[in-house]
Amino acid sequence: MLNPISRRVLIKKLKKLDFKGPFTATRHQYMKKGSQKIFIPNPHGKDIGIPLLKRIIKQIGISKQEFMDL
Repeated sequence: MLNPISRRVLIKKLKKLDFKGPFTATRHQYMKKGSQKIFIPNPHGKDIGIPLLKRIIKQIGISKQEFMDL
């Protein structure tokens, strides 16, 4: 089951998938792997909710289980 996670944990999981960053853009930071760019939420002290995590997982192109196993 997918649960909310902190921004720090999201960044660690993306780095395990060889994403580089985070880099600064105009509004949000992003991480990059080749030509793929994933925007990550701004730090706001709250966990990243399930709907946003699902969108990020879909953009990455892996299953929820693969994401949780990272």
